[in-house]
Amino acid sequence: MSGKLILRHDKAQNAGMDPSIIKEASNLIRSAINENAFPGATFLVARKGVIVAHEAYGDAVSTPPEMSRPMKLDTIYDMGSITKPVATATSLMILLERGKITLSDTVSHYVPEYTGGKKEGTTLCDLLTHTSGLPAWKPLYEVCKGREDFLHEICRMDLEYQPGEKVVYSCLGFILLTFILEKVMGENLGSFARREVFLPLGMKDTLFNPPMAMRERIAATERCKWRGRVLIGEVHDENAFGMGGVSGNAGLFSTALDLAIFAQAFLNEGEYGGTRVLSPLSVKLMTENHTEKLNEPRGIGWALKSKRGSSAGDLLSNSSFGHTGFPGDSLWIDPVNELIVVLLTNRVHPTRENDAILRVRSPFHNIIASSIVA
Repeated sequence: MSGKLILRHDKAQNAGMDPSIIKEASNLIRSAINENAFPGATFLVARKGVIVAHEAYGDAVSTPPEMSRPMKLDTIYDMGSITKPVATATSLMILLERGKITLSDTVSHYVPEYTGGKKEGTTLCDLLTHTSGLPAWKPLYEVCKGREDFLHEICRMDLEYQPGEKVVYSCLGFILLTFILEKVMGENLGSFARREVFLPLGMKDTLFNPPMAMRERIAATERCKWRGRVLIGEVHDENAFGMGGVSGNAGLFSTALDLAIFAQAFLNEGEYGGTRVLSPLSVKLMTENHTEKLNEPRGIGWALKSKRGSSAGDLLSNSSFGHTGFPGDSLWIDPVNELIVVLLTNRVHPTRENDAILRVRSPFHNIIASSIVA
């Protein structure tokens, strides 16, 4: 680790990377846009504190045609599930450092109605590592009339397996975490994360429920049948929308540069620009494998690189951690190679019936990793 670095623009060669290979990654993104994998993309690559590529291609909005506009370097994207590590898990760790919670605390300690059957003994760590036994997803927005209804619906669900038995990625667990964290915080998750994490790090364009004044900078997502409109600046995830746009599973909006700053703070062991938001031990805990004997490696809020089938590709180190977002985003951090790769797209615009992004992420990361020559 090269000390506490601040991101700066410089030549790829000065970060030990081959610019001609990075150019091939740019070509891959342009080809994917031409093949309708997504309307547009912004990506950022940084190594050893050096931003070696920050590029934008395609359209931020393509439908309706009269509203079309190009993608830019500072375009704001719906982060989807990248909300989980960046906002939710990081906020939880701040509370942990302040002695407000522990990972072994039971859910029922904070939510007394979360009891019965397999639920007994479910911990915060189970929710954070997707080992709680909760179903992967339910369309709660169809039956919930207000925020508290989401909590009641989750509490009355039957678990699908014993907590700690296996990893099943569950947005419902992170919705449940929202209520627990806000009870401890005494405030909204969005306001806490912005004050304690984003603004201290200089992530000025990272927030929940962006105001109308920011709309012209935001990439469109789906033409939502339920809401009857193309979504621009309102969370794509229906359950998060039903939660008022602020939820532990989704709802965060951000830019490639802001995400890179957050990632560099993790490479800096919790600090950026002289401001510390997490202790080194918290960063270590979050990025360790907490599901070592189970079917999928998970950190605290983070996905860890698996040996096969990872969106991180094949060449990033086995210590890499990151996350993807359903609207088309990904963030991967490789501490061994001191590498940050942010790839943001609006692949659900205008429809989610498009999984071509799955054939882009791994090759993109492989090209970037192969450009490391020193």
